[in-house]
Amino acid sequence: MEEGKRQKTLKSSFTTGAIALVFLIIGFETALFVHKAAVTRLVADRDHPDTVYVIERIRPKADPKADPETEPTEEESDTVYFRKSAERNPDAVRIREKASPRRVESFRFNPNTASLEDLMRLGFSEKQAQSILNYRAKGGRFRRPSDFAKSYVVADSVFDRLEPYIDIPRIDLNKADSAAFETLPGIGPYFASKMVSYRTSLGGYSHPEQLLEIYHFDREKYEALKDLITCSPPEPYPIWTLSERDLARHPHISRDEAHSIVLYRTHQPQEAWTLEGLHKAGILSEDHYAKLSRCVLAGP
Repeated sequence: MEEGKRQKTLKSSFTTGAIALVFLIIGFETALFVHKAAVTRLVADRDHPDTVYVIERIRPKADPKADPETEPTEEESDTVYFRKSAERNPDAVRIREKASPRRVESFRFNPNTASLEDLMRLGFSEKQAQSILNYRAKGGRFRRPSDFAKSYVVADSVFDRLEPYIDIPRIDLNKADSAAFETLPGIGPYFASKMVSYRTSLGGYSHPEQLLEIYHFDREKYEALKDLITCSPPEPYPIWTLSERDLARHPHISRDEAHSIVLYRTHQPQEAWTLEGLHKAGILSEDHYAKLSRCVLAGP
């Protein structure tokens, strides 16, 4: 008999628990519905804000010299209407901005410099955009668009949309400093310093391949970064006006060649001052002639 009472008690408890669970689910769903409805209303208020109209009557100042009979009456005074949005509760504004659907844009951007706001305009959430900024703050850099695609916050579909708009400027060999050169793959402080000093010796890079003339700067190293660099036109090298000492500082002009160039300028007419003329006169070696032919040289 006690066993029957126990089963009856358990059955009653189960029924009570089930009813309580149903009411709990209904209450939870109701709360979600009310919350969603409230947020939807707040979001709608973004496009349909309350409006307050302010009316101000401006009565002209009385002119002491004017005839009182001609002075304008209150009805004739100017009336100005002001229209402005009503002030919002800060919490409501915060909820509205967070829940409002974001308008995704596509525009040219550099992922190495884009701000948090720009990244969010591009379609990233605030958390995703902050992750990109944190990566950059720790020294990370996107050298190529493909590097940006590898970021775990950049979905394939997002990258496919943004790839045509990614604008990562190439490093200019004639304008960048050693710190910029160090961001290139395979370039540490040693080669960055060499790239700057060799630029000084050349008087400016005439073409990117001149990096291969740097000691131990091999083809493999160049191939790894050639798509990341560019070379703006340097100042033309004044080969026909420099002194013998200054000419000898150029990597493609030896001391003997510098001395011979000065003698050539002294004994040859100016119209003969050409690189081909120096070559035919036997002043320049084949190697130096070939390399100087690719340099930007000033005319006589």
